[in-house]
Amino acid sequence: MTGQVRLPDAVARPRAGRPAADVRRALQLALAALWLLDGMLQLQPVMFTKTFATQVIAPAAQGEPGPVAVPVLWAAALIGHHPVLLDAVFAFGQLLLGLGIAWRPTVRVALAASVAWSLAVWWLGEGLGGVLTGLAGALSGAPGAVVLYALLAVLVWPTGRDGPSQAVRAVGVTAARALWLLLWGGLAILAVQPAETAPQYLHDSIAGMAPGQPAWLGSVVDHAAALTAHRGAAASVVLAAVLAAVAVAVLLPASAQRVLIALAVVVAVVVWVVGEALGGLLGGQATDPNSGPLLALVALAYWPGGSSAPLTAGAPGSGGRAGT
Repeated sequence: MTGQVRLPDAVARPRAGRPAADVRRALQLALAALWLLDGMLQLQPVMFTKTFATQVIAPAAQGEPGPVAVPVLWAAALIGHHPVLLDAVFAFGQLLLGLGIAWRPTVRVALAASVAWSLAVWWLGEGLGGVLTGLAGALSGAPGAVVLYALLAVLVWPTGRDGPSQAVRAVGVTAARALWLLLWGGLAILAVQPAETAPQYLHDSIAGMAPGQPAWLGSVVDHAAALTAHRGAAASVVLAAVLAAVAVAVLLPASAQRVLIALAVVVAVVVWVVGEALGGLLGGQATDPNSGPLLALVALAYWPGGSSAPLTAGAPGSGGRAGT
C-alpha cells in the first residue's frame, strides 16, 4: 500500500529470539544456584577439619591407576595440612562462580572459570569420577558430578547462533550430538561392567546410601535396594538398555527426541533419589548434590524447542551480538 512504512525486522519483531534466550538464562541461573549451593555446603563445620581430606578427597584415589591416584592423594595431603585456609578458598571460589554466572555482565567469564575449576576438581577431588576403576556407574554418580558442571557451562554458553536446542546453539549440531552420545552412551557401557552385573553389586551400592539419611529417605533407598537383590545382572542390563535408548535420542526426529529426553530426566531423578540419596545433602557431609540434578539440566539443554534453522554462516541468528 502506498505510504505504508515497513519497519526493520528488529523493530517489527522486538521479541524475536526471546524464548530461546529465556530458556538459556533459566539454565544458567540453575547452574549458578548449584554453584552457590556447593559453596554453602563447603562452609559446613566438618569441611574445615581434616575429615574433609581423609573421608571425602582421599577415598577418590581408591582403585585408580597411578597417574590419577597420586595427584588425588597429594591434594588430600595438602588439604589435610591446611584444612581451614583451603576450605575457605574452595567455598569462596564456588560462591564467586555462582554469583558470576547469575550476574549478566560476568556470565561468560564465570562460565569459563567454572569449566577450568570443574576439570581440576574432577581430577584432584573426584579421581575422574571413578570411571577408570571398573566400579563406577550411573547410580553411583558417574561420570562425576563436577565434570557435568563443566559440560553444562559449555552447553549454556551465551551465543547468537540458531538451532533446535540450547546445546546446539552453544556448540553446533555435530559437537552437541557427540557430547550427548559420549555422556549417555558412556553411562550405558559403565552399566554392564563385570562388577556392575554381579548379583549383589547394585543392591549393596544402593543400600549403602541409606545409613545416616532421614528415616523416610532411608526407607525409599532400602526398598529400591531390595528390588535389585540377587538381580544385579538383569537390573544392569535393563539400566544399560534405557541409557542406550537415551543416548540415541539426538539421532532421531524431534518428536522422538522429546520422549527420550523426558526419559533422561526421569532417569536423572531416579539416580538422584535412589542411587545418591539426594546427593547426601541431608546427611551432613555432602560437598555437592551429586550427578542427578546435573544430568537433568544437561537433558533440558537438549530439549528441542526452538528454531531449526541450518547452522550456516548465513543462517538467521548466526551473526550479530551473542545473547546472554
